[in-house]
Amino acid sequence: MTEPAPLRGLGRPAAAIALVAAACSLIGVAIAASPAFWHVSTQEDLLRGDLEQLSVDDFGRLSLAPRTDVVYESTAPVVWAVARAEAGALWVGTGDEGRVYHIDADGTATELFDAEEPQVHALARRPDGGVYVGTSPDGLIYAVAPDGTAMPFFDPDETYIWALVVAADGALFAATGTKGIIYRIAPNGTGEPYYDTKTTHALSLAFESSGALLATTESPGRLFRIAPDRSGFILLESDYSELRGLRVASDGTIYVAAVRGAADAAVSPDAAPQAAVFVSTEITVGGTEIQASATPSAVPQVPSGLTAGAVFRVQPDGLWDQIWESDSDAPYDLALDSDGTVVVGTGPDGRIYRLDGPPGTATLLTRAAARQVTSLLYDARGRLHVATANPGTLLALGDSLAAEGTYVSDVHDAQHLAAWGSIRWRAVTPLGTRVELYTRSGNTDTPDDTWSDWSESYDAADGQPITSPRARYLQWRAVLRRGDESPVLTSVTAAYLPRNLRPTVTSITVHPAGTVFQEPFSSTELEIAGYDDAIAAAQATRLEAVATAPATPPALGRRAYRKGLQSLAWTAEDPNDDRLEYTVRYRLEGGSTWSDLTTGLADPIFAWDTASVPDGTYVISIEASDAPSNSPSRSLIGSRASAAFDIDNTPPRITVAPSSTGPAAAPVTFTVQDAQSIIERVEYSFDGNRWEPLYPIDGIADARVERFSLDPPAAQTVVSLTLRATDAMNNTAMSTSALPPRGR
Repeated sequence: MTEPAPLRGLGRPAAAIALVAAACSLIGVAIAASPAFWHVSTQEDLLRGDLEQLSVDDFGRLSLAPRTDVVYESTAPVVWAVARAEAGALWVGTGDEGRVYHIDADGTATELFDAEEPQVHALARRPDGGVYVGTSPDGLIYAVAPDGTAMPFFDPDETYIWALVVAADGALFAATGTKGIIYRIAPNGTGEPYYDTKTTHALSLAFESSGALLATTESPGRLFRIAPDRSGFILLESDYSELRGLRVASDGTIYVAAVRGAADAAVSPDAAPQAAVFVSTEITVGGTEIQASATPSAVPQVPSGLTAGAVFRVQPDGLWDQIWESDSDAPYDLALDSDGTVVVGTGPDGRIYRLDGPPGTATLLTRAAARQVTSLLYDARGRLHVATANPGTLLALGDSLAAEGTYVSDVHDAQHLAAWGSIRWRAVTPLGTRVELYTRSGNTDTPDDTWSDWSESYDAADGQPITSPRARYLQWRAVLRRGDESPVLTSVTAAYLPRNLRPTVTSITVHPAGTVFQEPFSSTELEIAGYDDAIAAAQATRLEAVATAPATPPALGRRAYRKGLQSLAWTAEDPNDDRLEYTVRYRLEGGSTWSDLTTGLADPIFAWDTASVPDGTYVISIEASDAPSNSPSRSLIGSRASAAFDIDNTPPRITVAPSSTGPAAAPVTFTVQDAQSIIERVEYSFDGNRWEPLYPIDGIADARVERFSLDPPAAQTVVSLTLRATDAMNNTAMSTSALPPRGR
């Protein structure tokens, strides 16, 4: 589409305004009059989008994150473990190539060891300066010297080696799976089971200052304290599948990360060992899957709809509480900085949170350019290192802020084709900083090549017309650029006019004739819902309720009967959630002309006083209009006709046959006839005694004309006969006849 000629030569702001005006003029009657607003201002809102080099605090403030440097970029899909080496260097263990790399303080990476097993899940520094390496899925521990010389150190006949820790006496402790046994290995390589957790996996190990060993497990998720005499005590029994990321603060407080897996049931201690199953797309940390290739999978991944993970804090006296949880981020590891602040590394979006407290607020510190954060480690200089999966990298967070950060919002669904209004935002921009916003739109729920390009940047924070084409979906992008400080973005609001869609009358109920309903909260004995007098009496007090009421059937009160009234009720829907008003019309069945009964109804109920119309069979029509929420030129109407129903306010006619009263007459015969409805009930009474039912000669009361026959009592000489006939609309007629004595 070429640019309209009047727009050529206009400056960008003027052209943008003109484009919006042109778009609105094309919409005509299809656009609703009331704008809607997409407002993003909370941490929960912002976490639905994608962040790069940005932080989000608990107050929903978006700012630049610490600078992230790539320390090591592996050819493997996963970096599992990180440990401190000498002189500021690091060791990293990878999968699924099963290698250990030595990273110098200047970032130079050297391959130190290549294991036969595909996964290196655990590393621990040896007292002599080398490194212990725990591999899986064959569960073997190697001792690797600083020069790379390696030898098998201990084979516990286990499937997984999940964690290694060295005690003060130089002994090595290993957490294993799939039997959940913790081993103690002496410096000479001789080892034995130290403690049986009676779980599927022992995942993390750490020592308390008292010398007690702490361990976390999976299936079930428990935290153990194991005394030097090998007696175990459960500090925390969680309802999560696994506990991991064990850290002990300087004051003795214990922190653990918890993850909920798809299979939450505990495994019996004497259950058969779980075999590793090799698949092509998954590898696991304990029981949580990470996508990779040709690696073992043990336990299903976190299901949707459940809390994905949490962080627990256990005080030295054993009192514990939950300080963080997420239904979307599964925590893989924890770290404690120098002042005891907890840092959480998560997946599947590579987010890193900082937990400040009390009372415990979560700040999204940054997002790694990877799917999972598998391990966290502060080096000797206090710099946080981050190991990741997909891709496998080792990152370090710098002391300075990133120069630039980008945020891409989630996709907003306007439900229907919409014309975009203005976009505005609130931000704090210190000298030298900038916040730039862009938009794009499309008609698929996931942006693809059919979407529009990103707009040019908007530069008016107090509001500027959105230049993206009208569509169903909208997305915005923010770029924050720093000066000496970081800018802070606190909210973004986009206005739009959704397409106005026609309301629908979904059903009509014609209640039995004479059935009425008391108004809810009625101030009188019987204020009838939908009746004109009741509407007029309640109009003043109902104005505010009508203005805010949704288009749903009103709550009806007690059912009652009022002769001559016909209650009509209906349901209606509006796709735009507009307020509706109703018009009720009627016509005779077979007729072609509608007549108005009432207009401007706010509630979907009407009580019709049928005394004003002749008897007959009628059809009513309900018209629902969204005019209360739209301008006259843009409002729409939906209608529906009811099934035919009878109106009958005339009683039936009783005709007694003349011969029935003659001297020779024995039975009394008579006919009951109604012009509109069937004869429902006929009763008789002799000499004013109780009423008795009488049935037609054909045995079925199903017609508008019925014939009856009645034998007077034989013992009576003079009899007064009273007949009472009622039609289906509850109209009643009576007839009284004096009969001569029998036998004359």
